[in-house]
Amino acid sequence: MKKTGVRGSRSGRPIMALLDLLGRRWSLRIIWELRGDRSLTSRALRAACDEASPTVLQTRLSELRQAGLVELMPGDGYRLTGMGKDLVENFQPLQRFAERWSKRGAS
Repeated sequence: MKKTGVRGSRSGRPIMALLDLLGRRWSLRIIWELRGDRSLTSRALRAACDEASPTVLQTRLSELRQAGLVELMPGDGYRLTGMGKDLVENFQPLQRFAERWSKRGAS
């Protein structure tokens, strides 16, 4: 299997490729806004993403679709694929940690 370079890495390791994709501006936010079983149109997704640039948003959606994490349902909008839902599920421990972490100085 040919290894492909990932920004700053020539290893082609899957974790590096995934972290590169998720580290791109708006990628995580798009995935987060699509969590659950809902679909969002481009317009609704842009509003949910604090009016992100339409060009950047479409670029990220294209990348996430190519990666198999997001799909476009004609007439319904964008939604997570099964793999995208699996990714969000794997975020849950991090979400719980972030909630605890955010309260660290609140006592």
